[in-house]
Parts: sequence; structure tokens; C-alpha cells
Amino acid sequence: MRSVKSPPDDFDDRRLLSSLAEGWRIESRSADYLAVGFGSYHWLVTDTTGRRLFVTVDDLRQKEWLGNTPGAAFDGLRNAFDTALSLRDEGGLDFVIAPLPTARGETVRRIGTRHAVALFPFIPGRPGQFGDDGNPAERAEVAGILAELHRPASAAPRSAVRREPGITARDNLEEALADLKHPWSGGPFSQPTRDWLARNAADLRGQLREFDRLAARVAAADRGLVVTHGEPHPGNLIRTSSGLVLVDWDTVALALPERDLWLVTTGTDAAAMRYADATGRAIDGEALSMYRLAWDLTDIALFTKLLRSDHRRTADTEAAWLNLTTGAWFGTA
Repeated sequence: MRSVKSPPDDFDDRRLLSSLAEGWRIESRSADYLAVGFGSYHWLVTDTTGRRLFVTVDDLRQKEWLGNTPGAAFDGLRNAFDTALSLRDEGGLDFVIAPLPTARGETVRRIGTRHAVALFPFIPGRPGQFGDDGNPAERAEVAGILAELHRPASAAPRSAVRREPGITARDNLEEALADLKHPWSGGPFSQPTRDWLARNAADLRGQLREFDRLAARVAAADRGLVVTHGEPHPGNLIRTSSGLVLVDWDTVALALPERDLWLVTTGTDAAAMRYADATGRAIDGEALSMYRLAWDLTDIALFTKLLRSDHRRTADTEAAWLNLTTGAWFGTA
């Protein structure tokens, strides 16, 4: 997923503060940009009472899994945040860090045609780090949280949408793989990205076929869907004085439980036992493999899409290039 080291282009902090005042009736004393996370832009805002709040801004053109137009992406983001709010307020899941609604009850607002803003409580605690797998006890603890979250579709909030297994921006990746004989001139990382893809094209095409094989096998099993977070990795977990909480709910959807579980368990460890004891559900090893592969291929597709398009050398494009070329992609180099 694309890292966000710099604020969005052509975005004025005054627009953000104005939106907070209009939507949430918040008068801000300060707003500090946080170069953290992936996929969204974040600010730490302090209001005139000294209360700290966490603000997320999304570029709706970069939310492909929610919709292929800014309007569709906004609708998808609103459904996701409405679902998170329902899980917390109506479902009683205190570990869900849901948006704070506006004065009109909205979980997210538009800022212009490109962006959307949501407001969250600032959560004091120890955040996890993406890429840190944790120890077996910690993974089992997360599996216990997921067992609470994974309510069947029949018990899901009405705003929850179904998400089929897939690879975001797959069309872009396949188009890029078909265009390796020509120079790429979008920006400073375009031609190096083309060269990297050319070296790994056979492996990538093989992994696309493997994903399709696994998806067909998993679909044939016809198992029930549950409410899933989508990305319950350590970077989206915060350890508070009351226990673990889970943030970043823009990926919440109805899906197979393995959509979450592949990030937590191998299927045979203590986390798997904790989950199976709590839910009575068996974990499907092929579904774990399918979602793991979809994650890798989605990252490659999104990095390729960014670096193949018109771009400049920035902290974000440098991070995308580094992540693409150093990722542990099923033996690629």
C-alpha cells in the first residue's frame, strides 16, 4: 500500500480546519501533519480546550478498492465508516476505534471533489509497527479480538458491503506486464520500474495464475461470510491501558474470515487454536494463501501504477520504489 510521507498536493490546511469547524463545530488551536501510516494522510489537531483529535484525509482517486471514481470511493468510505460506528455503538465492540460523527451524524465529509475528511479520538497508548509479527501470545490475543468481530453476515450492520477476493489495480498490473517492450517515461522511477517488472514478469504472471486457481477453489467451498476488518496488522493496533484496540476501518467488509486471519495465524499455531475455540470455525489453509497472495500482488500493482504514471521524485515515490524493490515477493529480485 502507498506510503504517505508528505501532505497531499494542492491541499491547504485552512480547508481542513474550515471543514472541522463546519462539520464538527471544532475550533482548532493547532494542526500538525503526521508523516505516518499508509494510504491516508493524518493530522493531529488540538482544539481550543486542549483536546487532541486525530484527523484523516483521503484522496478519493487513490481508493481503488472502494470505487473507481471519487464519488464511488466516497460512498464506499462512508459505508465503511458507518459500519465501524455501528460495530462500536450498536454492536458493543469497544476495541473498534470508529469516527466521531459530525453535528449532522456524518462519519465522513467531502472536501472539494478529490478529498474526504474524517475525525477520530486520539488514542493514548503504544502503537504497533507494520511488519512486526509479534510473539505467539500477542497474535493469539489479536485472534481473540477477531473472533469477536467475525459476526456472520446476518448479524452485520446494514451498511456493511460484501467484498469478493481480488487484486486491487490488477488491470493496471496486467497492462504494465504487456507493455514491457517500450520505454516508460512517466517520471524518474518509471523506467527502473519497467526494468524491475521485466526481470520478474514470469514470476508475476505465475502468481496471478496461482491466485486465480486458489480463488476458484475457495469459491467452490461456498463458506459463510463474516464482518472483517481487512488489515488487522500490528500497524493498525494500539495497546492501551484497557487492552488492544483496532484502528483504520476503511477496509471493513463482509468476506471470508481468512481475509483477516492470514495476517495473524499460519492456521496451525496458538492463534488458530484460540480462534477455533472461540468461534467453532475451521480455518481454510487455501483461503489463507489466497489472501496473502492477493495482498502482495495488490501492493505490486499499486506501486507499479504510481511509478508508471506521471510523477516526481518525492518522499512518497521514493518510498514506493524502495518498497517495490525490497519486498519479499515470493522470491522475486
